[in-house]
Amino acid sequence: MNATNDQSKNEMSKDINTMVREAGIVGAGGAGFPTHVKFAAQAEIVIVNGAECEPMLKTDQQLAARYPEQLIKGLTIAMKATGAPKGIIALKAKYQPAIKALEPYLTDQIQITILPDIYPAGDEVMTIWLTTGRRVPPGGIPINIGVVVNNVQTLINVAKAHEGEPVTTRTLTVTGAVNNPVTVTVPIGTSLQEVLNLAGGGRGNDLAYILGGPMMGSLITDLSAPVTKTTGGLIALPKDHSLIKRKQMSLESVLRIAKTVCEQCRFCTELCPRHMIGHELSPHLLIRAMNYKRMADPQTLTSALTCSECGVCEAYACPVGISPMRVNRALKAELRTQGIRYQGELRKEDSMAKYRMIPSSRLVQRLNLRPWYPEAPFRLDTYEPDEVTLKLQQHIGAPAIPIVKVGESVLRGQVVGEIPEGALGARVHASLDGIVQQITPQMITLRKGGAAT
Repeated sequence: MNATNDQSKNEMSKDINTMVREAGIVGAGGAGFPTHVKFAAQAEIVIVNGAECEPMLKTDQQLAARYPEQLIKGLTIAMKATGAPKGIIALKAKYQPAIKALEPYLTDQIQITILPDIYPAGDEVMTIWLTTGRRVPPGGIPINIGVVVNNVQTLINVAKAHEGEPVTTRTLTVTGAVNNPVTVTVPIGTSLQEVLNLAGGGRGNDLAYILGGPMMGSLITDLSAPVTKTTGGLIALPKDHSLIKRKQMSLESVLRIAKTVCEQCRFCTELCPRHMIGHELSPHLLIRAMNYKRMADPQTLTSALTCSECGVCEAYACPVGISPMRVNRALKAELRTQGIRYQGELRKEDSMAKYRMIPSSRLVQRLNLRPWYPEAPFRLDTYEPDEVTLKLQQHIGAPAIPIVKVGESVLRGQVVGEIPEGALGARVHASLDGIVQQITPQMITLRKGGAAT
């Protein structure tokens, strides 16, 4: 009887994984890891990461409030796929509309855990620690400790896939120095310029733009770039804002400043979230090593690979404007090209860890974001562009392979990019009814109606 039950569960899990794979679902929180791979694991707990701790972003909290039934359905499917008996929805207390919307759906197996209003509560390693007390080992992943983490939009996409709808849209926040801050849903491949227009355009001409959140987002200069499955937000700020200046700084300048003014005060290490929960990562030691021709224990250097790039060290901790995060990022890239992996062990948790987390309000004040921190109300309708550009790599892994031709008519939801055989990847689907205009190794362009040009 048990063997029969186990076989039935395995078959159900495979069916769910196939559904998720065919729908092209990836982690919508930023990394873009193919969700069907996560669902293939056996877990004890599935966590919904609804912390959304990046200042200014409003997407997940609003989606949870608007579509609680879909979120619970997606979570339930994830629990069935992984065999997890427990589901935790991690939210902050200030997300009251989401909490109230979800409460009627809670059960003995599915509960809400309230997170403190701190940064970076949304980093999955920190989310796991704050909700369960479990600690992901350095260089490890959540499933190493029996946990699978998905964010709100990912699980809503899972629920949609169960109804036969693949990933063709993305909900994101457009905010900052714009005329009408808003959270919108657009077809994947819509240009960022069109997204900006939905917020009434920028306030003034002397603006710069961040794709994602202010802490971990990247500076962009080309608003013709398309929205992808992982685009979390678009933030406009004046070009002379300190955040913009910091993101514009070259690595050479970062290294020169570090070598000139680093006083080894240790603030970056004391406030490093990963260090506080027992990871070896010590940003001040990495700065010292880089300043002195990498004179450090090799394991100290490879600990850079465990950096989450949350930005606490550069944006909050350092009193003299150094960016250990940028140094870590450069070192990580070099180590990865050499195929080097981190081999350290999990250490003792800092007894002061929970008292050293950064309150979100204090972070907003430190970043000088108060003047650019408006509400961004949720817009219910889905924008319809005339043209979309679909990147073939919107995920971790290999780019999708085009399976359509220029001039071909496609329907919204039709597969236009397939996963290479035997590779880690995700499908790409048409996000509007139209004609294939152009195909390159990087993208497919579709235009609504008409003939190819």
